[in-house]
Amino acid sequence: MNDIHPKILQNLYYSVKLIRRVEEEIIRIYPSDKIKSPVHLSLGQESISSGVCGALNHEDVVFGSYRGHAMYIAKGGNLRSMFAELYGKIDGCARGKGGSMHLVDVESGIMSTSAVVGTSIANAIGYAYASKITKNNKVVVSFFGDGATEEGVFHESLNFAALKKLPIIFVCENNGYAIHTHQKIRQANPNICLKVSPHGIPTIKIDNADVINIYKNVEKIVDEIKNLKQGPFFIECMTSRWKEHVGPNEDFDLGFRNKNEVLKWKEDDSVIKLGNKLKPDVKKILDSKIESIIQDAISFAEKSSYSLPEELNKHIFYE
Repeated sequence: MNDIHPKILQNLYYSVKLIRRVEEEIIRIYPSDKIKSPVHLSLGQESISSGVCGALNHEDVVFGSYRGHAMYIAKGGNLRSMFAELYGKIDGCARGKGGSMHLVDVESGIMSTSAVVGTSIANAIGYAYASKITKNNKVVVSFFGDGATEEGVFHESLNFAALKKLPIIFVCENNGYAIHTHQKIRQANPNICLKVSPHGIPTIKIDNADVINIYKNVEKIVDEIKNLKQGPFFIECMTSRWKEHVGPNEDFDLGFRNKNEVLKWKEDDSVIKLGNKLKPDVKKILDSKIESIIQDAISFAEKSSYSLPEELNKHIFYE
């Protein structure tokens, strides 16, 4: 991790630590019932979004799954709007009507997250096709879990992206589970990269979710897309979710996985590893800034108003 510019290191640390602290605050608040939607936490998966989005430009766009907090934050989404959305308030990014699974911040290039498995893949393909036609030189990233690779839209989209040579990066966040079922039980051949390669798409598999490694690989890919007009690309990042599938609790008592699976990932925590690379005074400043922005966002959400009943009939169709 020493061969990276100090400013980039600081940015990556700020990103992973901000995500971590936001998720911890959501866990703290959730039992109070102030948060009005289910939450699929990114705790443990922060490095992927931080590494990928850290290598993107502001104008590049991302599409994500229902486990999209990390992506939203890493791409620069408005934290006030995110917390207000979790609280079901009018100042939320979806005006309090979308909740945790439907985050959006178009100004920051966050086009959508979706509760339906695999839909972000097809949506991202449409945007990438439009980007190629209009020659706007934007890179499109689609984040999804290993479960989404079992949907028919996955291979349909891979084929179309390869056929049209679209400027898109597919990022599979493989935490090994589709809700409670391990990948090895669901898939006869769990090698996802091997399933992608026949489409003629270059693949990269990153086994340890190292944020620096992810950043460097995506930085190179972004350069190839923007300057050499190459694409698409596929990255599979192995990772682990530290909490239950949905909610703030642990799920080890259910019997489908054990604590040791998660423990090995916690021992290789990028938040701690990156923090140890920073000068103590720099880390202290960043940590203080993170706490300040989080408390500001929570305060904003709690003071925001709930939507009026007539809001239900607004923004349903484009007018």
